[in-house]
Amino acid sequence: MQITAAVAPAKGESLVVEPVELDDTLRGDQLLVKVVAVGVCGADIMRAKTGMGRSEFPIILGHEGAGIVEQVGEDVREFEVGDHVAISYASCGHCRQCLAGRPYACERSDELNFGGVDYYGGSRFTLNGQPVTSFFQQSSFGTYAKVQERNAVKVTKDVDVSLLGPLGCGLQTGAGTIMHILKPEVGSSMAVFGTGTVGDAAIMAAKAMHVAKIIAVDIFDTRLAEAKALGATDIINSKTVDDVPAMIQEMTDGGVDYAVVSAPANGLPEQAIRSTGILGHTAIIGGAAHADLSMMNDILVPARQVTGVLQGFSLPKSFIPQLIQLYQQGDFPFDKLVKFYDLKDVNQAFEDSLNGTTVKAILRMP
Repeated sequence: MQITAAVAPAKGESLVVEPVELDDTLRGDQLLVKVVAVGVCGADIMRAKTGMGRSEFPIILGHEGAGIVEQVGEDVREFEVGDHVAISYASCGHCRQCLAGRPYACERSDELNFGGVDYYGGSRFTLNGQPVTSFFQQSSFGTYAKVQERNAVKVTKDVDVSLLGPLGCGLQTGAGTIMHILKPEVGSSMAVFGTGTVGDAAIMAAKAMHVAKIIAVDIFDTRLAEAKALGATDIINSKTVDDVPAMIQEMTDGGVDYAVVSAPANGLPEQAIRSTGILGHTAIIGGAAHADLSMMNDILVPARQVTGVLQGFSLPKSFIPQLIQLYQQGDFPFDKLVKFYDLKDVNQAFEDSLNGTTVKAILRMP
């Protein structure tokens, strides 16, 4: 079938919105989803700009899709035509981690999400007769997506489905880091380094869990103001401070209980770890190319804990509905982060996300 998609033709080139052929033949466990809207994530931007990952160009990006089920495979039991769905990360369902109930740590995660391979082999897209690489087993920068049943989440029809795609990656990663990994005590303190979608989701979740002091750290004043509105009690523009850890140590009389790194900037992991007190726990989501730490002085002697994070250790089929419920109660107001763009304006959405003027861009399909 012919669809319309935003295609990244080569590394560093602007995306092109054009007709593409999608093989809409469904395996037994697959769904055909009419995409209503899709979030723009940093992984989409970095893949297009830098070629990050192992997949080839041209590629159709997009991994925070949401839409309406139009067809179901013969073995699908969880969904029916007309259901509203959010589409999340891919996992194999057969490896040791998946079988243990930890699909976020799937042993084939890199291959299935970033490797450009189709779950069943071959290519699901063609352009002018040539194969086009897919992304996260969904490639939702297009009007239709073919996805595995295990990677889709049924969502309520009481909330506008165009809002819900980002719950499948960035929002569940940030919130899950707080709710599944750090599990902060009521009245505790936390520093969040980076106030994009992931960091802001962490701030909202921390507030919902009654963390008393939430310090947001970023280089954009506009984003810091938004973080303050979402629940941060204090803000620090790290461009204006020589020693952020020392400042946080002073603000908290010995360091925060928890820290979150949600941006891939060099220096942030060590800043976050050194901002925590004795027995402090740091969760690192955004990967930095370099971190300068002393294992003995920074981690072992203060008995600090450091955890690497994958998807917030989230199980999307249960956690996304939980986040929607929190949103409906007013405790997770992620809609305040969103700016909508038409699909044809995808390159502008990328630029606005990079320069900090938009926190969470969502592309609406034509």
